[in-house]
Amino acid sequence: MTVCAISTPLAEGGISVIRISGDASLTIAQKIFTPLTCENVSQMKGYTCAYGRITDPRTGRTVDDGVLTVFRAPHSYTGEDVCEISCHGGVFVTKKVLRLCLENGASLADRGEFTKRAFLNGKLSLTQAEAVMDTISAQGEFALASANLTRGGLLFQRIASVRDALVGELASLAAWVDYPDDDIPAVTDEGLSAALDSAGNALERLLSDHDSGMILKRGIDTAIVGRPNVGKSTLMNMLLGYERSIVTDIAGTTRDVIEESAVIGDYTLLLSDTAGIRTASDKVEAIGVELAKKRIERAVLILAVFDQSEKLSEEDEQLLEMLRSSGKRVIIILNKADLDENLLPENAFDGFESLISVSARSEDCRDKLVQELEKLFPTGTFDPDSTIFANERQIFCARRAYEHILAANEALSSGETLDAVTVLISAAADELLELTGEKATEAVVDEVFSRFCVGK
Repeated sequence: MTVCAISTPLAEGGISVIRISGDASLTIAQKIFTPLTCENVSQMKGYTCAYGRITDPRTGRTVDDGVLTVFRAPHSYTGEDVCEISCHGGVFVTKKVLRLCLENGASLADRGEFTKRAFLNGKLSLTQAEAVMDTISAQGEFALASANLTRGGLLFQRIASVRDALVGELASLAAWVDYPDDDIPAVTDEGLSAALDSAGNALERLLSDHDSGMILKRGIDTAIVGRPNVGKSTLMNMLLGYERSIVTDIAGTTRDVIEESAVIGDYTLLLSDTAGIRTASDKVEAIGVELAKKRIERAVLILAVFDQSEKLSEEDEQLLEMLRSSGKRVIIILNKADLDENLLPENAFDGFESLISVSARSEDCRDKLVQELEKLFPTGTFDPDSTIFANERQIFCARRAYEHILAANEALSSGETLDAVTVLISAAADELLELTGEKATEAVVDEVFSRFCVGK
């Protein structure tokens, strides 16, 4: 079946791209596109473009002019014949060109169908395919670098290395057990244990890289907290670069948790502007305060804002006590430095390593915040050549494989039969095969690609 979809956002812009993939893609393109550089589309070679007219074959009317790019199988993204029609980026004209493709033999592509076909045709491993969406959704340098490494096959190579070692041990065990009279080297407990240790250590390193790097990749879950009217919403708006939170002189303006993401230097902060923490005067505000407290529990980083032009209040003291017992990474922000008045005692923030004095309205605040982030989340400890798993499916498979390897080694050391050990090693290898997609069920594959956007 030949499929098509709009591969660019459906909005007004410079150009739109309609992608067609399948055995009939060139035939369909030839029906609606007349190149001006050659006689017809069938004469075009792979990796070539042609300028021409997009026409409705029923009426003969020109719909638009554009560029057709041809990729011939197997040297295309999907491994099939692919045509991409670039037309002017209007919503109506884009839909019109898509409709022409559908009327002339193509079917509408499902979510992620082009990348799914690339996987099924052996152009990508499942881990590489999943990294495509990570590349699209990347919001920072670390997320993009990780996605590119995985998309380039690094995760597949590292998992395949562990899998091959396990399969090699399984083969040796099978040969030794099935052909006892042949001159086959005996499998020793020491040699098997060493192989399992090596495989387990490799997976442990990958899982450790994931845990330490995921914060940098996905963003730092960050809560902005403080009592009412200290400048939390002003700080949030400055970090975002636009007004997202309402700012007034009225205490208690923010009643809910407002969430957005902001890129600060090399870091992506998943910001939450919470309601001011105090004894609420009404039921609605009280709900907001409780949500703010729960948000503190969930956060990885807390930006605690205090007004240095006023003395510490009872609410400030309660917040500091809460932060000291939370075990979270905290940056104390002494706001309203532009008022040239600091009424806060010097020892009020003892025990907190990160403290900055700023005006939340100034860009200077952003620069100082980056410096503190570099102290709390040092990028030097993150290996840029490490690979972070793309999603929970991959992590689950890797952890299950690791657990099976540990169980196999424990069974071996406790004197269990080699049959029992073999079952556990085989289970570990199966988990890794599912991770890379080499033994994934159709349901797993469908679930992976259902998360993709249409047109990719």
